[in-house]
Amino acid sequence: MALLQTLQIYEAVDNAYTSGEAVAEMFKPFPLTEVHVTRVHGEKGFTDFIKIFIPGTEGKSHGGTAPTFGIVGRLGGLGARPQRIGLVSDGDGAIAALSAALKLADMSAKGDRLKGDVYITTHVCPDAPTLPHEPVDFMDSPVDIATMNDYEVLEEMEAILSIDTTKGNRVINHKGIAISPTVKEGYILRVSDDLLRVMEMTTGQLPVTFPITMQDITPYGNDLYHINSILQPCVETDAPVVGVAITAQSTVPGCGTGASHEVDIALAARYAVEVAKEFTNGVCSFYSPSEFEHIVNLYGSMKVLQTSGKQVVCN
Repeated sequence: MALLQTLQIYEAVDNAYTSGEAVAEMFKPFPLTEVHVTRVHGEKGFTDFIKIFIPGTEGKSHGGTAPTFGIVGRLGGLGARPQRIGLVSDGDGAIAALSAALKLADMSAKGDRLKGDVYITTHVCPDAPTLPHEPVDFMDSPVDIATMNDYEVLEEMEAILSIDTTKGNRVINHKGIAISPTVKEGYILRVSDDLLRVMEMTTGQLPVTFPITMQDITPYGNDLYHINSILQPCVETDAPVVGVAITAQSTVPGCGTGASHEVDIALAARYAVEVAKEFTNGVCSFYSPSEFEHIVNLYGSMKVLQTSGKQVVCN
């Protein structure tokens, strides 16, 4: 279970004075876990980037060979103060990632260590700006998406779950969590059977997926519509990336308060923990390497979709 950790993280960040250091304090009882906080200033304020490292018993950081796993909590901000009072829906992805980290740290301290290393990254900002978007407003961020990727997408990560609130749309009509197809090097691949299996196990229900488009896997700033930033890590890495969306039946703005559901956040955190267990143990695959090699041989590289594309000059 990860509900206890979710409630602990929720309470720690649900205030106007929260910070990365406040979150880091929660990990001090766990000597095997390393936490680094970096404050970064942008044009619209500042945010605290958090990197949490939980070493595995056979992790590559200590000369082992077990795969390294990454969990990214994607968001604009935890709050929209002073326009909105309280925690906003957009913060659920960060809370889920941090809750997964706290659960893995607790497991590690109690002897249930994973084989491979796990990195968890996100950022903490209690007063981010908002951004107009259809059908409902997004949360903006004090820093741009490229800066987020610089701090949150690490070279060590061999596969990434990107967790994000994904309620501000009309294409997902399910309350709970949903996963995306795997994205790798500009290709949208088929949904991983292993990840579907883990989802069935952790939710006790049939697995739920959500659609993505080519626009969604291109970098922000190209004037194309994106469902949200859930798949933006894929533009920064060649590792396979899967989005874990925290979802709702209704259309909920990212800047909405009172819209976070602890049980759904805990479900996303528990799912991330279970995938981390299986991936670092070598029994969970995000994609088929042979099939990916074949599609690249047939159709060539799609890495252009990881770039800003051609710049059109208007006369």
